[in-house]
Amino acid sequence: MSLGDERAAEEKAALRAMAHPVRLQMMSLLTAAPMTAAEIARELGLTHANASYHLRNLLAGGLIEVDGEEKIRGGVAKRYRYDVGRDHERQRRRGPKTDQQVRIEYAALAHELIRRTQHASFAAGPKLLADADLWVEPEIWAAIRKRVADALIELHELARPPRTPGTIRTSTTAAMFEMDSDNGEGAA
Repeated sequence: MSLGDERAAEEKAALRAMAHPVRLQMMSLLTAAPMTAAEIARELGLTHANASYHLRNLLAGGLIEVDGEEKIRGGVAKRYRYDVGRDHERQRRRGPKTDQQVRIEYAALAHELIRRTQHASFAAGPKLLADADLWVEPEIWAAIRKRVADALIELHELARPPRTPGTIRTSTTAAMFEMDSDNGEGAA
C-alpha cells in the first residue's frame, strides 16, 4: 500500500469515526481527562459495550489515543484521551482535507450543535452567537483566524473532567472558512 493509499484509508476511517454524534460527545469528554469505556458509558448513559464500540471506531480513525491501562476488578481497562494539539499537528502534516471531508465534518458538527441546544441554559446569562459573510483583507483574516484557533486550543487545554466541582458545562462550536468570490448569483 502506497503512502497516498494509507493516507486515504486513514482519512476514511476518521470520517467514519466522526459520522456518529455520540463519538463527538466522547471526544469532548476525552479532552479534559483520560477516561475508560465504563466511565464514558456512565457519563453518556450508554452500555459499556456500546461505549467500547464507539471508542474502537474513534481509535481506528486516529482521533483518540490510548493513555494507559489500569487493573479493575481482575481485568484491564484502557484509558483513552483526545489531544487537540496532537490532532491539529497531525492534520497540518497531512495537508488540507478535501471539500467533501470538510462538508461531512461540518454536517456532523451542525447535528451536534442542534443536540446541544436541547441542553442549553438560556436563562444562565449572555450567549455568544455570531454569523457573518464578510469581505476582509487576507492579513486580517489570517490574524483573526489564528486568534480564534489559539483560543479554541486553550479552551480544550483548560477543560476539566465532567462534573468537576466549581466548573460549568459549556458548548463551543466554531467554523471559519474562506468562500469563493462568486456566490453563484453572478456579478452585477
